[in-house]
Amino acid sequence: MSQARIRWTRLMIATLIAVVGLAGFTSLGVWQVQRLTWKLDLIARVDARIHAVPVPAPGPEAWAGISAPQTREDYEYTRVSLSGHYLHEDETLIYTPSDYGPAYWVLTPLAREDGTVVLVNRGVVPVTEGRAGSFLRPEGEITLTGLLRLSEDHRWLFARANDPEGGTWYRRDVGSITAAKGFDRAAPYFVDAERQGDAWPRGGRTVVSFRNAHLGYALTWFALAVLVATGYALVLRMELRRR
Repeated sequence: MSQARIRWTRLMIATLIAVVGLAGFTSLGVWQVQRLTWKLDLIARVDARIHAVPVPAPGPEAWAGISAPQTREDYEYTRVSLSGHYLHEDETLIYTPSDYGPAYWVLTPLAREDGTVVLVNRGVVPVTEGRAGSFLRPEGEITLTGLLRLSEDHRWLFARANDPEGGTWYRRDVGSITAAKGFDRAAPYFVDAERQGDAWPRGGRTVVSFRNAHLGYALTWFALAVLVATGYALVLRMELRRR
């Protein structure tokens, strides 16, 4: 009788573990499938945006949506056009590795007719030319086309921190840059300008890539669920044989 009671207790524990494990791993697998669907949809939408006809860069009436976590992804990588004149005296050089070696992003404020300012990433310039200021600075009214990008507000792991007071930058943090320059009506995004010729800075350097490992994760979770179910079936079989 004691032996039977111990086996029944073990069976109850095994059943509890199996139910929790099966439910947990299956839920994680389903969640990864949902994430996969979302990621594929995002990739398709972004691919359509970067090849679309450019639309006017969003004005102040749309800035709240671009800043909101729930809707900001609806704007990123949109192909936009904008006009104005550069404020070269307020340009910011942001260190970045590149195909040309150590380089700088050249972010220059573009003043528009409505009094607002949009940071334009004009492209990369090697460190030597960047420090010497040996790159083009167009004057007068210009019109450009590029991709709308979200501000890099958050610091990556092991990334060096921006130093606004020292004028040293490692991230394209729009809020910090515009605040340091004293701009009150600045857009919460920046624009990656398309490449125009071979002169420095060279635009068109936007890397559009999304890590998509959700299918692998889903298969892993479902495999673990199958493993739990198989283990539980073996336990049941052993208990029935003992009886």
